[in-house]
Amino acid sequence: MYRKVLSLFVATLFAVSLSAGVPASAQADRKHTSSSSVTQKVEVPLNLAVLIQDDVVSQVGNELGVTKEFIRSLPTGSQVMVGYITTGTLQVRQPFTTDLDAASRSLRIPIANRSASPYNPYVEVIEALKKFDGTSKNKNAILLVSDGLDISRGFDITSAAHTMDLERAIKEAQRRNVAVFSFYVPTVGLTSHSFRAATYGQSSLNRLSHETGGEAFFQGTTGFVTFNPYFDQLRRSLNDRYNRAG
Repeated sequence: MYRKVLSLFVATLFAVSLSAGVPASAQADRKHTSSSSVTQKVEVPLNLAVLIQDDVVSQVGNELGVTKEFIRSLPTGSQVMVGYITTGTLQVRQPFTTDLDAASRSLRIPIANRSASPYNPYVEVIEALKKFDGTSKNKNAILLVSDGLDISRGFDITSAAHTMDLERAIKEAQRRNVAVFSFYVPTVGLTSHSFRAATYGQSSLNRLSHETGGEAFFQGTTGFVTFNPYFDQLRRSLNDRYNRAG
């Protein structure tokens, strides 16, 4: 009886020790990761245009705080423009400015209604590209928050990621040396309930970003949880790209 009790006690002690050790290690890793993401900063001054598609789902409104924080954390000398892609136009809320607080304050909650839906975001991306100053020594980038879907000339697999306006946006960004980074977010329209539409939109964003030297960020086709991991990855991507370029 004594041996059985002793064996049970030793086994229990080992199990408790093992289970306590793993979370402690994992917790340390999480603290290190969290600390790294907090201290991670964009290191090179940017000319950054933040473009938000106005018919994205209302959840994007919850991410204004972290978006403002990202803008305010940019290096001294950075210039930021804030614009909204809405029906038939680019609404510039803040032209390029070095006042990062003013740029962050110009952000507003998206309309999140089909009345604000453009046929595609790429015509307005082209308009935003024209506002970059070619004489600035800063690196140029766009942050595009969009579903990426272009239905201006139909909706089928043959046109996905190969529409006329997307092609024009890629060429204009390449000509002006502007890297496009994109956050995929569904809209209140097709991409909020159609897997195929979401896939087409993501394919277009991925191509736009890849061919202009940027990066596209997704969290599956059904939506997103938070912009926090997007911004963590964006900071790393910007530093990797521009520190390597020198």
